[in-house]
Amino acid sequence: MLHIETLGQGPDVVFLHGWSLHGGIWQRVATALADRFTCHLVDLPGHGASRTPAVADLAHVADSVADAFPLPVAVVGWSLGGLVAMQWALQRPEAVRALALTATSPCFVRQPDWPHAQPAEQIAAVADSLGSDFEATLNRFLALQLLGASDARATVNAVRDSLFAHGRPQGLAPMLDVLVAADLRARVSQIACPVWLGFGARDAITPLAAGEWLATALPDALWQPFERASHAPFLSHESEFTARLGDFLAARL
Repeated sequence: MLHIETLGQGPDVVFLHGWSLHGGIWQRVATALADRFTCHLVDLPGHGASRTPAVADLAHVADSVADAFPLPVAVVGWSLGGLVAMQWALQRPEAVRALALTATSPCFVRQPDWPHAQPAEQIAAVADSLGSDFEATLNRFLALQLLGASDARATVNAVRDSLFAHGRPQGLAPMLDVLVAADLRARVSQIACPVWLGFGARDAITPLAAGEWLATALPDALWQPFERASHAPFLSHESEFTARLGDFLAARL
């Protein structure tokens, strides 16, 4: 079972979070958009209050989320959530009206022909750090991603309390395997729906070049980078991000 929180009214928009977090990370953006859209904040399998997936591969994870939404929706995906969103659009194109992707990638692990990612050993080191000191690692991550924000301290304090609101996730290892194994580069050109791409120019986890590659590969993409943002532009540049996202969704739903 997936844990899903819903707020607002209007066309349905599903929000998918990044690895190790939960749907509540989108609460501030969803609250700002709730007068125009019905926002569904999903805890991905193995995260927050959702159960660990029985089968840990990207196709099954995408199916488990898609099954919760029988009617067509727009999907907003951050990092791992963006990977799941792309897979959802590929598997069930009739069910995804539009995608909004931020700080994500079709391939999260550096390859000989794909320099726009982190080395596998660096990803493993982050996983080890989370395993040994989950709370401190997430707090450090949050602070780093908000560098460059005009009100970084206030945003960190406002978001920090929600990081652990759904408890400690139980399926981080299998979901990290999903992220590491995935490679959608050969298929993203098949995504036919309109896609908004909001990437941070200072992102070291999913470099700007990965977003630029997606902007070229996708048939119907709107490229809108955030020049001073890192891996979480919806936190560091919340007002600008929400305004751009809202405009995109309003024009396509």
